[in-house]
Amino acid sequence: MKNIILKFLFFLSSFVSAQTIQSLYFQTNKADLNPISKSKLDSLANLKASLTFRIFGNADFTGSAEANKVLSDRRAKAVQDYLQARIGENLSIGNTIGLGETKQINDNSTEGLKQKNRRVDIFIERKFEPGEKISRKDLPNFLNVKVALMKVKDTFSLPDVNFIGGRHVWLPQSYYQLGELYKKLRDNPSLIVELQGHICCEYDNFDGEDLDLGTFNLSWTRAKAIQDFLLKQGIAENRIQIIGLGHLNPVVYPEVTEMDMTRNRRVEIMLIDK
Repeated sequence: MKNIILKFLFFLSSFVSAQTIQSLYFQTNKADLNPISKSKLDSLANLKASLTFRIFGNADFTGSAEANKVLSDRRAKAVQDYLQARIGENLSIGNTIGLGETKQINDNSTEGLKQKNRRVDIFIERKFEPGEKISRKDLPNFLNVKVALMKVKDTFSLPDVNFIGGRHVWLPQSYYQLGELYKKLRDNPSLIVELQGHICCEYDNFDGEDLDLGTFNLSWTRAKAIQDFLLKQGIAENRIQIIGLGHLNPVVYPEVTEMDMTRNRRVEIMLIDK
């Protein structure tokens, strides 16, 4: 557990100035906080910035919709009560609500996937001044950087590969860059990468709804779409890992224009091995 808490503290130290999230997980039909969850909440309660926590409880499909709504309410309330007893004046709790089984991230086909749906999401926000906007420094272009200069765990951009809002379908201008990505992986067979999916504009959930699939894992399905494309071209599956990061690391925030939204609907690449 110590390693998990250390990773969480690192996450807090790198806290972005827009909005981030922490998720806590529960056993089937339970709303009790385990020691790992309590340690994470203790760390949140000790944050020094002026922040607001918004709390959303969730459940898997076990039981009726009514029972799952009640269970998600209990989970959210348990987190609220624990935090409320520990936070200082600089921290506040906004809305606390149980969403029942309505915000499924996964399809519940395995116990591991079910666990991801038995959770409470805590959105951690700071107030933005009127007109204030953040814009992250551009990452190096994966297609332009020489492999010899790449370092393991470095993250790279995949410019001009963006997606239709609410869908895992990329825009037409993305095809050329995806072809170049395939060629780079083909020509450098030792490269192993992780495709990291992102979304825009969804701040009441960790991830967005994939309108084609009806699941709330849009960032993951975007990464999966590119993985599927590369697999069809002949790249080995064990060379392409995928993860969905929701809206947690925007290029620009808040999204004001359509261009802002498009820039955040993206997939980035982390080098796993070369």
